[in-house]
Formats: sequence, structure tokens, C-alpha cells
Amino acid sequence: MNNNILGKVIVITGASSGIGWAAAKKLSEQGAIVSLGARRLDRLKSLVEEITSNGGRAYARTTDVTKREDLENLVADTIKEFGKVDVIVNNAGVMPLSLIESLKYDEWDQMIDVNIKGVLNGIAAVLPYFKAQKSGQVINVSSVAGHLVSPTSAVYSATKYAVRAISEGFRQEVKPYNIRTTIISPGLTESELSQTISVEEVKTSIDELRKMSIPAVSIANAIAYAISQTEEVDTSEIIIRPTLQPM
Repeated sequence: MNNNILGKVIVITGASSGIGWAAAKKLSEQGAIVSLGARRLDRLKSLVEEITSNGGRAYARTTDVTKREDLENLVADTIKEFGKVDVIVNNAGVMPLSLIESLKYDEWDQMIDVNIKGVLNGIAAVLPYFKAQKSGQVINVSSVAGHLVSPTSAVYSATKYAVRAISEGFRQEVKPYNIRTTIISPGLTESELSQTISVEEVKTSIDELRKMSIPAVSIANAIAYAISQTEEVDTSEIIIRPTLQPM
């Protein structure tokens, strides 16, 4: 068990599946207290039961990251429950890939609201507490799609580039408060992301690619690594992808 994780209170969004679910379990196993947010409360309750039955401590609240007040309430409730918050993992995301010519306006809005505004809402929710305590860590989940663009990924990639830009700007701004900022950029990873793709041929293509996916716990391990570092170490970005992934 790593003493730099032990006892830390960590808020995780998008915790009802995939990377968020795996991160909650991994961090709890290493002695963290986890506070979990997602829209599917039934899934969160199941995860809390699993963590607490194994001797961990966990809390869950229905959270829609596009709603500023949901994240404010998640963080406030976490502090009421556990007395503090040390880390937020802004993990919630959607990936309804399509060609721009398909004009999926609603899906564009959804990606912007969840992938960009959701991250900003998470940062805003913890920032007053982090500034007051002169410590904290913000971990934002981007993607390898935040480093490159391919057909059908233009809008999704734009949102993930934005996550990296926001994270880097934030990192530079909050040095006076001793706040650390980490970008996690996963490649093909086991998750439910492809379920949000509404164009059948695109979904079929992505599902074929996802056969080389690495397990979500691989990304959870990277998140745990970033949190485990001592206060003077700011792990700025980790890119992690399958060995076989060409891009």
C-alpha cells in the first residue's frame, strides 16, 4: 500500500463503468477513500457495496457533470462525509463519433457539454477548497484522440484537445496554491464509450478496433501512479495505449 494514496479522499466522476469504476476499486485497494459520481446511481451503489464489503470507505451520489450544481453538491457532500477532498478525477466522457457531414448537432453539443464543460465544472467545484488548503490534485482524463485526429473523430478530438489545453493552462495558474494537475490520455481501453455511437458503420468499425483494447485497470494504474507521487512531483501527462495500437 502506497502511503501517498493511503487516507486521501478522491472524487471520481463517470464512476459507474470503465475507467472510473476501475479507478475507484484500485484506489480503494490502496487505502484511498472514494467519492463516486455518475448518472446511474444503481451502478454506483453496487460499487460502494463492493468497496465497503472489502473494508474500504466510499460514498456515491447521482451526478450529471453537465450540471454545475451536481458537481458542487458531490464535492460538498464528500467534505461533509469525510472532512476533506484531496483529488478529483474528471473522468466522465462520451464519444459519439461521426463524420462532420452527418450534422449530428445534438451529439456535438453532448460532447462539448460532457467532455469540456464537465471537466470545467469539476475543476470549479474543488478549486475553492484546494485554494484554501493550499494543496490538491486535479486529474483530467483526455485521450490519444487529444493528440491526433482521424475521420469521424474531429469533434471528439476537439473536446479532448480542449481538455489538454484547459489542464495545461490550469497547471500554470494554480502554482501559488500548490495544486497539481495531471492529464491521463488513454488509447483503446475497455469501456462503454462505443455504445454512444449512433452511426452503425462507425460503431462497427470502432468495435473492431476495440478488440485490441487494454483493460480499464491499466488506466486506473496510471491514475494511481500520478496520485502516489510526493507533493513536490507534478506528473503533467501520461499517455497509455495498447502495444498494438498504431496511432
